[in-house]
Amino acid sequence: MNTRIKATFFQRDVLEVAPELLGKILVRRYNNQEVQRYRITEVEAYRGNEDLACHASKGRTPRTEIMFHPGGRVYVYLIYGMYWMLNFVTGNTDASAVLIRGLENISGPGRVGKALKLDKSFYGENLEVSNRIWLEDSAEKTSYISTPRVGIDYAGEPWVNKPWRFVAQ
Repeated sequence: MNTRIKATFFQRDVLEVAPELLGKILVRRYNNQEVQRYRITEVEAYRGNEDLACHASKGRTPRTEIMFHPGGRVYVYLIYGMYWMLNFVTGNTDASAVLIRGLENISGPGRVGKALKLDKSFYGENLEVSNRIWLEDSAEKTSYISTPRVGIDYAGEPWVNKPWRFVAQ
């Protein structure tokens, strides 16, 4: 059995955590007690107040509050009124997070949220102790490529071209 990842894993710089999430196993226990395991294949890093593509760059709000807490918490938000985006808070209180863009056989953050049956109740969930969502380590080393993040043209330069999207190969 794989080892559950501790909060200390997340309490580091987002640019260290993000690529290291690739290949980790996201575990989801659904309401019917079914447990599914998914390998993480694509992520994007959002680096706190300074990063104009990051929600926290607009300041501390009810939506972003959890991003200002120590890493190891879930940050979910709704887009287009229908898709819950899954993020993991990183760092200590620097408002950084990693967006989970893809799981093995599930491509796109909207599809990830749908497959995991996420909703607002996951906001702030503690990954270290949660009984319904957590991460487990994997012995596999995952090689990856880095590319610019997707869909953040509004952030402008230099943020739009930062190679902070990490894709398993």
